[in-house]
Order: sequence, then C-alpha cells, then structure tokens
Amino acid sequence: MSKEKILIVDDEPDILEFLTYNLEKEGFEVVQAGNGAEGLAQAKAENPDLIVLDIMMPEMDGVELCRQLRATPGFESTLIAFLTAREEDYSQIAALDVGGDDYITKPIRPRVFLSRIKALLRRQARNGDKESDESRTVVGDLIIDNEQFLVFRGEEVIELAKKEFELLNLLVSKPGKVFGREEIFNKVWGTDVIVGNRTIDVHIRKVREKIGDSYIKTIKGIGYKFEF
Repeated sequence: MSKEKILIVDDEPDILEFLTYNLEKEGFEVVQAGNGAEGLAQAKAENPDLIVLDIMMPEMDGVELCRQLRATPGFESTLIAFLTAREEDYSQIAALDVGGDDYITKPIRPRVFLSRIKALLRRQARNGDKESDESRTVVGDLIIDNEQFLVFRGEEVIELAKKEFELLNLLVSKPGKVFGREEIFNKVWGTDVIVGNRTIDVHIRKVREKIGDSYIKTIKGIGYKFEF
C-alpha cells in the first residue's frame, strides 16, 4: 500500500523541518515548498493527498495559493489545511472562504497537528465510500432521497421542510467542510432573497431536532459543517 503524500508549503525552514520530521515518523511521504509559487508547482508535479499551507508567505500567500489550486482541474477536492496564528480570526475565515478544509493554529503542537491531519485523511476516506446518484445520497446511517424530499434512517422516515432539506443537502455535499453563513444564504435562499440573521440558526435547530444533534457542528463565528 502506497504512503499518503503530504505537501507542506511554508517559508520558515524550521517549521518545514519540524513538520516533516513528525509526519515522516508517522509513515507519511512528505514534499516541501518554501513559498506559494513553489508550492503551486510542487502540487501540480506531486499530486499530494493533502496540502498544508502557511497563510503568510512571500511571492504568493496561502489564501491566494488555495484559490488558484481550487481553480485548477484535479484539485477541486484535494484536502487543504492552513497554518494560522492563533489570534488571526480574519485569516482563518479567509482560509475557509477560499476552500480550505481546516486550519491549525500556531504554535504547533505535534500531537494535535498529527491528530488533525489524520482526521482529515479519515474524512476523505469516508467520503470516498459515500454512495450517491441523481436520486439519493447515502451518508453515515442516513439516506437522503432527492426525489421525495425525505430522509431515511433505517425504517424511520424523516420529513423536512423544503429549505431544511436544501440546507441539509448543502452540508452533506461536502462532509467536514465548514460552510460560512454567507455561502449558506446564497446557495439555499439565493442572493435576491432578504432573510433575517437568525434564519439559518432556526433552520439548523429544526434539522438537528429531526436527524439528531450529532451530525451538524457549529463553528463559532463562521458557520456549520456536517460530520458523521
């Protein structure tokens, strides 16, 4: 079985060495890049399973690199984790807005870093097992029927209102991805519809009441994500 390949993009040699050592010790194959432009080239050449990006880098910062990767065929769903300073809330939000899957705050603790990396890779593996076709999506123990607008759990039939169903379908479309409030508004209600600030929260609460509290996680100050 081939090793999972991880690309680390950071302009600080000490961090590159530190992260590489810890990842290789866990059996991962590691590729390095010292700036954003080099990271883009390495990503295209190496096709890694996961990319770790620092936010602040010369030539091209991590946010711009992520934006370019997401626009590159073949990298639409590649796992991307950002390294951010603990106090940089704006950077964390920007990282998720351009398609980042997670962010890891500095100073980096090896055990926490490895745990987050492994969790991302496990999530990707689960997503690969997710069955879907035009009429239904199977995720965890839920079956989402897109023709009947119903959700099934075993023999249980769960009825959702139209917007509740659309909201759940959006979150389920990318398990683990954090959807920001603005993105949810635009994709579920549309940019031409004006709704109150509490609309999303109310709909999330209703969906949780019907499918259970364990699936939809709140990311404070950012939005929501679906996990199973």
